[in-house]
Amino acid sequence: MGKPLFYEILEKPATSCVIGICSAIWFYIQKKNIGYSHVGLSYETAVEGHHWRIITSAFSHISILHLVFNMSALWSLGVVEQLGPMGLGVEFYLHYTLVLVVLSGLVVLGAYHVLISNFKIEYFRRVTAVGYSCVVFGWMTILSVKQPSSKLNLLGLLSLPISFAPFESLIFTSIIVPQASFVGHLSGIIVGYAIGWGLIRGMNNYWAVSMLGWIVVVFVLSLKHSGLFDFHFLEIESVTDPSLPSVRILASGNGRNLQISSLPVVGADVV
Repeated sequence: MGKPLFYEILEKPATSCVIGICSAIWFYIQKKNIGYSHVGLSYETAVEGHHWRIITSAFSHISILHLVFNMSALWSLGVVEQLGPMGLGVEFYLHYTLVLVVLSGLVVLGAYHVLISNFKIEYFRRVTAVGYSCVVFGWMTILSVKQPSSKLNLLGLLSLPISFAPFESLIFTSIIVPQASFVGHLSGIIVGYAIGWGLIRGMNNYWAVSMLGWIVVVFVLSLKHSGLFDFHFLEIESVTDPSLPSVRILASGNGRNLQISSLPVVGADVV
């Protein structure tokens, strides 16, 4: 018999939290009847400044089957958290989850840009990516590099050798689910190999917290820029106080005189 679920959750705390967050967001989306076009990532919306969609698209799912399939694969990949002695572990998982979420989204947008600009395929201007698949494929790839002898279990029905799982899953998903984002899944594989091969490395608590901070800043500012939310506390108002003295430098012959006046200078703002 396997371990009770409670103990498995304790052994995979980060994975369990991500699954809980994705599930809560799915329930919220269903309750509020929010369409995937409102939270998904597309080239057109990114160009308009909706950079917050890089985050919301990763944690949103369009159906219960979509959610269950991704979370089942992620649960199996949570073994990364238990491999601390092999250079992985919980911290590694948390640090590079941030990297996978952001970079896979940027790679998707970069690929769309090339397809639109160089190959004139306008279809990719409006196609919308949504779901945690990019990150799932990224962890699948990292594990295939770090632990090639491992197995990936999907829904308890399918067991794949992890060394071939990324591309097997890419082809399988594209055939079974035609609307699945091939570019999105491939971007996760690309970023996963970059991490697994050590091309992206050096993440620690300092860099992870710094990266998270910048993600929050960009997220909030892009939300404000897109007009979805009006953050009044971010407004910087011009202040003109007639009681404040003005300072002018006047040229006089070969020298300069400093003149202080209590009258306000028209157009001068103190911010």
